[in-house]
Amino acid sequence: MGKEISHEGKIVEITPDFTSVEIVSSSACSACHAKGLCGFSESETKLVMVPTDPYTERKVGDIVDLVLKPSMGLKAVWISYVIPLAVLMILILLLSRFVESEVWVAAGSVAGVALYYFIIWLLRDRLKNEFVFCIR
Repeated sequence: MGKEISHEGKIVEITPDFTSVEIVSSSACSACHAKGLCGFSESETKLVMVPTDPYTERKVGDIVDLVLKPSMGLKAVWISYVIPLAVLMILILLLSRFVESEVWVAAGSVAGVALYYFIIWLLRDRLKNEFVFCIR
């Protein structure tokens, strides 16, 4: 798990705060070991905002590699898939013990997962600061 997740992209805009890099998915994404983690393999074009490094000279049109630590990809999988599945299973088991109707158990479990994703949505700005690509 020591390899970093990287994508080649082209710089389309540079501001003092952010550098915008356009990622165009190619057939290479289908062979990537991390295609399930990043989500780039399913879209044609993505625009990624990367903090601008004032000590590096880059210009619009430069081809660069965007890099994300593998631990960040794993963290995204946990937040997006593993934790909601655990919430769903725990709610199904707990509610089925106290509620007789399977319809209410299912509705309550789905509502619990929806609440989890709503909380993630509320924390999106904080999470956005944690998942930062770097230009190499």
